[in-house]
Amino acid sequence: MDSRKGIIYSPPNLPGWDNVPIAQIFSEKYGVPAAIQNDANACALAEWLMGAGKGTRNMIFLTFGTGMGSGLILNGQLYAGTNDLGGEVGHLRLAENGPVGFGKAGSFEGFCSGGGIAQLAESVVTEKLKKGEKVTFCPNLEKAGQLTAKDVAEAANGGDPAANEIIRISGEYLGRGLAILIDIINPECIVIGSIYSRNEELFKPYVSKILEQEAIPAAVEVCSIRPALLGDSIGDYAALCVALYENQF
Repeated sequence: MDSRKGIIYSPPNLPGWDNVPIAQIFSEKYGVPAAIQNDANACALAEWLMGAGKGTRNMIFLTFGTGMGSGLILNGQLYAGTNDLGGEVGHLRLAENGPVGFGKAGSFEGFCSGGGIAQLAESVVTEKLKKGEKVTFCPNLEKAGQLTAKDVAEAANGGDPAANEIIRISGEYLGRGLAILIDIINPECIVIGSIYSRNEELFKPYVSKILEQEAIPAAVEVCSIRPALLGDSIGDYAALCVALYENQF
């Protein structure tokens, strides 16, 4: 997308939305100025102004939902990069192989997104079932390819070992990704939405362990990892914040 021109070019998770002048369409239809931002940047503004990052000057927001995107608030301003590609952390490769996200196997998004966790679940569960092991939340191979991140979280909260193994893998790679961001940006806080915010107690121990091993201790000490606060209403708040900050993009 191009926030300055108001055009959606080709979002990886919105197939078919190619070269859509969305800001112009809305502006002409409703007779008011219109602006666009990607979801991570818009949500970063919302959580910074009204949510978990309120009062900070250096904050990172991570979506951890359908994909893994980030919005960067640096020195009290949204940083979107030269052509709106700043903060595309989901594209970082964290392993040579692994679940695919953002078109790259072993990426941050591959390990830490709804689709990525579903891929992890299929792989882990299939291996266990083929070995003759019982998986309480997936009785057969046919269902293994239909598992969702929600299925895994519910099973992990119920104490299922296979589900907890999947959460461990995702949580450890989340920690690795956060360590990179903390070392590079040195933020006051990292706010994580969606899957993490609903399941913080599952992920937090693995994240903390990896941060202790991987990140600069002094940088970790000043950075708090927080679940997003705005919940399912974050899209509404984000839209308002994009309108508020329209002239600053």
